[in-house]
Amino acid sequence: MKNIAVIGAGMVGSTIAKDLNDEYKVTAIDVDKDKLLQLKELHKLNIIVEDISKLKSLKKILSGFDIIVSAVPGFMGFITLKKIIEAGKDVADISFFKEDPFELNSLAKKNNVTAVVDCGVAPGLSNIILGHHNSKMNIDSFECFVGGLPFKRTLPFQYKAPFSPIDVIEEYTRPARIVENRKIIIKSALSDPELINIDSVGTLEAFNTDGLRTLLLTMKIPNMKEKTLRYPGHIKNIQFLIDSGFLSDEEIEFEGKKIKPIVISSKILLPQWKLEPGEAEFTSLVIKIKGKEKKKIVEYNYGLFDKYDEEKNITSMSRTTGYTCSSIARRILNKDFSIKGISAPEHIGADEKCYSKIMKELNDRNIILKKQRL
Repeated sequence: MKNIAVIGAGMVGSTIAKDLNDEYKVTAIDVDKDKLLQLKELHKLNIIVEDISKLKSLKKILSGFDIIVSAVPGFMGFITLKKIIEAGKDVADISFFKEDPFELNSLAKKNNVTAVVDCGVAPGLSNIILGHHNSKMNIDSFECFVGGLPFKRTLPFQYKAPFSPIDVIEEYTRPARIVENRKIIIKSALSDPELINIDSVGTLEAFNTDGLRTLLLTMKIPNMKEKTLRYPGHIKNIQFLIDSGFLSDEEIEFEGKKIKPIVISSKILLPQWKLEPGEAEFTSLVIKIKGKEKKKIVEYNYGLFDKYDEEKNITSMSRTTGYTCSSIARRILNKDFSIKGISAPEHIGADEKCYSKIMKELNDRNIILKKQRL
């Protein structure tokens, strides 16, 4: 039986580990001993209690595994991926770090490693779908709208974070790159707000975030943008925090110590943004692809509305992100996708065999994408 290591046992990492444990021998690695012991008791996983951020090398720990899934927080993502590649291990990564993953391409090729980054829902599943259509048509525009929200709206933020608050804040502060007329345009996060209607929840507001990531380098599409979805009014509250300096990562001195406001703010927001046990939430994904296919102008629209799994007690964001990642990990593990170097989900989507298997596995897990051809 193949051996898989999942680094990071948070909400998404745990979901990936549980899903893969049905077919493979899985070991979860995390610094939180209590969290790991709970996983071991409930799902019969192997565990390793380790703070990998303090390790210069992961080679010894990872020596017995066939593939690694990296589900660490974004600020640890790039260096962790680099260590995994140096250990010579294939990897599926969902850490969504801010650095350019293709800086590690030569290293991955040198170490004969297949590494796929951004293996989530968006980026991730959205890229897979775009890669699939890009292999079959000349695309003129790509639009993606995505968000995870609680059904219960609580002021002032009307938001709960299914993952680390500091990673969410990063989305709000990092400049957004979009493509207009084949040129990369830099805009402020939270900019260009627009309203979009989502069945089952009504009107949400969408705003620019830096979600195109690898697509900026891998796709030659004239117009591309990705926007984040929140309840109306959320932009105003976050913009206030930004304008007031609460989300700054520049150090200030306080009582003789240097601190970053963003670190303090994330600690304050954590209890406000934390999902309650069993709290109902949803993930909404809307994709619009326009272009020419067989000399005809066509438009493909995809819609996903996924809800918290009450039976298995798994959040929707964990399901949509985690199951996409576990399916990509299977493609690498089973040699369906074996290109050496750094790859992105759009590369996997361009492979018909991989695309079909991923869509089937998601469908089997009741992650249903509704597709329209206009």
